[in-house]
Amino acid sequence: MQEFELIRRFFRRGIADTSVVCGPGDDAAVLSPEPGRELVMTTDTQVEGRHFPEDLPVADIGWRSLAVNLSDLAAMGADPRWCMLTLSLPVGDEAWLATFCEGFFELAGIAGITLVGGDMVRGPLAITVQAVGDVPTGSALFRDGARPGDRLCISGVPGESAAGLAQWQAGVRQGELVARFARPRAELELGCTLRGRASACIDVSDGLLADLRHMLEASGCGAELDAAALPVSAALRAWRDPDHVLRTQLAGGDDYLLLFALPAGQPLPGDCHVIGSFEQEPGLRVRGLDGQRMSGLPDGFDHFSG
Repeated sequence: MQEFELIRRFFRRGIADTSVVCGPGDDAAVLSPEPGRELVMTTDTQVEGRHFPEDLPVADIGWRSLAVNLSDLAAMGADPRWCMLTLSLPVGDEAWLATFCEGFFELAGIAGITLVGGDMVRGPLAITVQAVGDVPTGSALFRDGARPGDRLCISGVPGESAAGLAQWQAGVRQGELVARFARPRAELELGCTLRGRASACIDVSDGLLADLRHMLEASGCGAELDAAALPVSAALRAWRDPDHVLRTQLAGGDDYLLLFALPAGQPLPGDCHVIGSFEQEPGLRVRGLDGQRMSGLPDGFDHFSG
């Protein structure tokens, strides 16, 4: 099947969103934003063997490729609106595309985001998604607003996704941790809830400490993190010993949780946890499970660190 027939078959779907003037099938999409809203745009590329294992189920690849972009929208407090998809495929495999679309459009339906265009080329397997959301004017969340005295909060249990990937690489194909890696959940509802409440926000994609450092650098302040305050699920506790679990929680990536600064007086959203505080003194300090300050803190993921 040729390129444009594949596009027509798998990606030109009926669109009920009246803000889409023109969707897939033309040279470009035409969209009509609502008055009083600002657009939030993000893009991310997933490369086989780098971002997901070669043998990950294809529907999960479709889900993940959209989820990582939705997480960026969540971190900005945005409502998902539209997305574009570019696929680099070794061959025009109809069965692969059908299964990929199952995962991709399942999550798109849950999130309420509409595919409005994209591209398809022949090459090594890689998936690029550009996602667009919107926020009421002036209400977007940024990573540069944390201030001394704010509480350091996280929206769930860090480390589960990295543990799930480690299990997958060891041959495990089922279980709670594997599911957390294969199908991450973007915290879209929480992101909208934090508008006007959190002073700063970032999603945890490269690792808790790595992304916290990004927030501290942008905000110009420091922080102390209490490792004993990190939530640990039963599945994570059963996976490895406490020290290994802690290192994974601090440095493991792909969690797609929200890490945010919450000023005093602002109520803590449900299922979120206070894990430290922001301070005037620059730098990041971590108290270990024994209450003592940790040294030799682990790094997070970096594409070009070697």
